Amino acid sequence: MSSSGKPFAVAIMGPTASGKTAAALSVASRIPSEIVSVDSALVYRGMDVGTAKPSSEELAAVPHHLIDILDPAEAYSAMQFRQDAIRLVGEIAARGRLPLLVGGTMLYFKVLRDGLDALPEADPEVRARLDDEAARIGVPGLHARLAGIDPDTAARLKPNDSQRIQRALEIHELTGTPMSQLIAKAHKPELPFDVLFLSLEPSNRAVLHARIADRFDAMLAGGALLDEVRRLRARGDLDLGMPSMRCVGYRQAWEYLDGAFDLAALREKGIAATRQLAKRQLTWLRSMPDRHVIDCLSPDAPGHVFRLAREGLPAQAFAPKTS
Repeated sequence: MSSSGKPFAVAIMGPTASGKTAAALSVASRIPSEIVSVDSALVYRGMDVGTAKPSSEELAAVPHHLIDILDPAEAYSAMQFRQDAIRLVGEIAARGRLPLLVGGTMLYFKVLRDGLDALPEADPEVRARLDDEAARIGVPGLHARLAGIDPDTAARLKPNDSQRIQRALEIHELTGTPMSQLIAKAHKPELPFDVLFLSLEPSNRAVLHARIADRFDAMLAGGALLDEVRRLRARGDLDLGMPSMRCVGYRQAWEYLDGAFDLAALREKGIAATRQLAKRQLTWLRSMPDRHVIDCLSPDAPGHVFRLAREGLPAQAFAPKTS
C-alpha cells in the first residue's frame, strides 16, 4: 500500500522501440512484480511478429497479463482495458507484488487516468446524414460548419479529420451542446491506486528512427511478418476494417499481399507508419507534466527505471530481491 492507503503501481511508458520490455524486466528481476500490458495489439493471439510480442522466455520470466486474450476477429475497447487494469492491479498488489503497467497505447493510459468522457453513443441515422453531407460539401465544409458550432473542438482538429469532425457534429446534434463543453464538464474518476509514471523518451529522435527501421527489417527478415499475415488472411474472416488488422505493419503487409506495391515499398511504408506512431506517442507523453523522463538511448536506461521505481515505493511495500 502507498502512503494514501491505496495500492501502488509503476507505469513504464514510451514510444515504440524505446525499450519498455527490457526496463520492465529489469524492475521485475529485483522487485517481485507482475506486468500488465498496456498495448492494443498484444491482446491478440496469433499476432506475434508484427507486434514485437515478448518472447516465450520473457513471458515465462515474469507473470504477464492482457497478452493473447482475444482472437483477432474480436474488438477490445479502452474502457474494457480500464476495467481489466484496475482489477488486475488490485489482485497483483493483494499478492504482495508490484504491478507494472507497461506499454505504448496512449489512449489506454489516458482512459485509465481520466476515464471516458460521458458522450452519447453513435446514432446510425445521424451518421448517415453526415456522410451524405460530407459527400456534398466535403470534409473541409463539415469542419467549417463545426467551427461555427464548436470553435474550440474545430480548432484542435485538422480540416481533413473526417472521423473526429463528424463525431463532434453528431454529438452536437444529439445533445444540443458542443462537445468541448461536455468534455469540460465531465467528472474525472479517481483511480483506486497510486501510480508512478515513468516515460522512456529519446534524446535523439534519429537514433530512435534507426531502431524502428532495424526492428521492422527484423520482422521482414526471412518473410516472418509476411508469413504471419498470410496465415491471418487464410482464415477468411478478417479484413482491413478490423482493429487488429489496422495495427501498424499488418495493414501494410496485407496491402502488399494484395499486390498494392512491391517489397521495397512495404518496407518504406511500414517504417514510415511506425515513425508516425512514435511521433504521436511522444506528443501525448509530453502533455503529461507529472511523468518522470528517462533517456531511452542511455545504456543504463533499464537500471534508471529500476532506481526510480525503487525510490517511489512506499516504505516496506515491496522487498527488493537480494539475489
